[in-house]
Amino acid sequence: MTTMSARLDAAIAEVSVEIDRQFDVLLAVPDDPRADLYRAMRHAAMGGGKRLRPLLLFATATLFDVDRACAARAATALEAIHVYSLIHDDLPAMDDDDMRRGKPTVHKVYGEACAILAGDCLHALAFEWLADSDVLPDPFVRADLVLDLARAAGPSGMAGGQMMDLKAEGSRFDLQTVTRLQQLKTGALISAAVEAGAILGRVPPAGRVGLRGYAHDLGLAFQIADDLLDAEGDEALAGKKLRKDEVAGKETFLTLLGAERAREQARMLVDQAIAHLHAYGTEADLLRDIARFVLERDR
Repeated sequence: MTTMSARLDAAIAEVSVEIDRQFDVLLAVPDDPRADLYRAMRHAAMGGGKRLRPLLLFATATLFDVDRACAARAATALEAIHVYSLIHDDLPAMDDDDMRRGKPTVHKVYGEACAILAGDCLHALAFEWLADSDVLPDPFVRADLVLDLARAAGPSGMAGGQMMDLKAEGSRFDLQTVTRLQQLKTGALISAAVEAGAILGRVPPAGRVGLRGYAHDLGLAFQIADDLLDAEGDEALAGKKLRKDEVAGKETFLTLLGAERAREQARMLVDQAIAHLHAYGTEADLLRDIARFVLERDR
């Protein structure tokens, strides 16, 4: 095992344990009729997933010696938004998926109504957790975190990208439109993760330019790799249904560029992402490892 893979594997394992621990505490099941709602949230949020966004937040926060408890709370809020989007994305009205992260989707276990409410609650809880002055005492940091996450999750970010994705079925989107779609649907939360780490470190906006470039290129590389996985991957490893875009007749980076050009583009984007970190030394090695991992992942 190389130094890079050992370092990354250790970081992924540590972050996964920390995020599960946070969700376990914050989503404790009450002894009242809301119990199934909390069980549904826990079913979606705990025990699975790449935890890419929390990992990016922790890796960025480490550059600026951010308190670990503050980073953990912000990372859990960010992951709550991601998980809510997956719950809703899996619903029959959206992608109609039966499996997610290697287990039945929330609406298959708890029903559609409970799944909708579970997503709604995770969305609301994310901002409640970010607004907690006991964990995040600086009011300016809290306000910036809430504002940036709201922008990344809404019509100018993830939800807007999801709407574009719905419109993509049967449409002949060109490369520019597909790129914009993915920048919103996938890239916005990836950028929010890196941005949050810098906000926690009290880095002014002018000092985040390199990190923003890193996140932008990483988000596009991640989506190209995702398109390749959807077309060529193993459903057992992915833990979800693959080849959905082809069935739906959607244009992707793969259909527009072809497999080889798409791989080349992803490699170029990863190289560019790493180049954006030139101002940092070994303290940014985990961010560099994450960028390289995007090309190698199998799920």
